[in-house]
Amino acid sequence: MDYDFKVKTASVRAKVEDLFEFEGCKVGRGTYGHVYKARRKDGSDSRDYALKQIEGTGISMSACREIALLRELKHTNVINLQRVFLSHNDRKVYLLFDFAEHDLWHIIKFHRTAKANKKQVLVPRGMVKSLLYQILDGIHYLHSNWVLHRDLKPANILVMGEARLPREPLLLSVSLSCFCLADMGFARLFNSPLKPLADLDPVVVTFWYRAPELLLGARHYTKAIDIWAIGCIFAELLTSEPIFHCRQEDIKTSNPYHHDQLDRIFNVMGFPHEKDWEDIKKMPEHHTLMKDFKRSSYASCSLVKYMEKHKVKPDSKAFLLLQKLLLMDPTKRITSEQAMQDPYFLEDPVPTQDVFAGVPIPYPKRDFLTDEEQEDKSDASKTAAANNQGGTQDNNNHGPSAKRVRMAPPTTTAANQMQGYNKNYHGFKKPETHSSLSSGVPPTQPPVLAFTSASGATQPTGQATFSQRF
Repeated sequence: MDYDFKVKTASVRAKVEDLFEFEGCKVGRGTYGHVYKARRKDGSDSRDYALKQIEGTGISMSACREIALLRELKHTNVINLQRVFLSHNDRKVYLLFDFAEHDLWHIIKFHRTAKANKKQVLVPRGMVKSLLYQILDGIHYLHSNWVLHRDLKPANILVMGEARLPREPLLLSVSLSCFCLADMGFARLFNSPLKPLADLDPVVVTFWYRAPELLLGARHYTKAIDIWAIGCIFAELLTSEPIFHCRQEDIKTSNPYHHDQLDRIFNVMGFPHEKDWEDIKKMPEHHTLMKDFKRSSYASCSLVKYMEKHKVKPDSKAFLLLQKLLLMDPTKRITSEQAMQDPYFLEDPVPTQDVFAGVPIPYPKRDFLTDEEQEDKSDASKTAAANNQGGTQDNNNHGPSAKRVRMAPPTTTAANQMQGYNKNYHGFKKPETHSSLSSGVPPTQPPVLAFTSASGATQPTGQATFSQRF
């Protein structure tokens, strides 16, 4: 590259440190890097931003994937990437997001701590329903555009806005509190055969929310893996405890098979029968499974018994929906579209756009961290958290999207009756089902979709354009 050109571009390139004040305002730290609470130096607005500094130098494949996806995907319940900064001096990469004062991990931890202190404060029913609907809405948007999230967990679900006391007025529209899906570093298009997570470089991955087909080495998987994770999160909201917590939560491995995690799943769900999951025999780790486990050891285990211990009745609409989300056979698992139409969302209290509506609990805000401190979700706290049936992996503490663009919105009776939702549904195809994950048949190719670019122009995407970036 011409030297004069490099000098010229360097002189006009915006520097993050010139535009934002963030020194000493670290609010998150983990394997991904650091997250800072930032504000504009020129005072052009009073908003808080989240500045995510990617660990290391240069741009990793995970960061490239996250940036490319977030520049295309625009939805209220998917995190909104505002800007990317690249420092050529130290080769640091910064991603600018809206700031999220809370995430779902912190909210559940608040209730779990109260429960441990004999002060039973469950997540309010209306709040559970509102946030579950918004999670499903965000995932439905991703799945409609052939994107898998692949790392859903409470720490990666952010809350925009703050909980208010009932007497406090709603002054601005931005004060509405909604949930947003974050951390798209593991997200992938599924329009062609995918490698399982373990075929990537060995990384630290939370197992508590991983579907059984992944633990058994499925070669091709689809949207059903995200649905299983949502089921785990739903159960955690209902009980304030992670349903499939395992002491060996995080391990570095290239082997998808994880004995202890499967044991935990079977202790809750029971051992799967071949009549209920016919393709389990085709799983790569099926032989190991049958060698390591005895069906009779889990004869008395069932989801009904587990949830009854937590005072969730088996005939309740919440439990019936949970059952559909946590089916062992991925091909029978409910889809996000079908879940949004479930009768659970029709009974009172119905979902609201403001997830904190009527919630009298002022959840604690984020604290600043020193350079030596780890965030509460760091490695140092995970062992203690696991012993207390809590905790999760590091997360990205950044914010939501502001703009909604639907590619293939669902038609749902529940949506039409939701308070606070003003959605124009234009009809949708017949509810989709999950393609076989174990037969080795890759998903069908996606249609050419139209994403709205950052400039506002609509451009066709699909395998020929968008997917080539990955």
